[in-house]
Amino acid sequence: MSTTYQPKKRKRKKTHGFIKRMRKPGGRKVVQRRRRKGRTRLTV
Repeated sequence: MSTTYQPKKRKRKKTHGFIKRMRKPGGRKVVQRRRRKGRTRLTV
């Protein structure tokens, strides 16, 4: 079995970052829900 997870900070931010979340209404809802739940970190 080969190693599949090759972490890259840039890629991580581009896919799951705050700015990416705020682009679409669904992402905004994600951030909203996490705020309501009281998460210390909303996104990556």
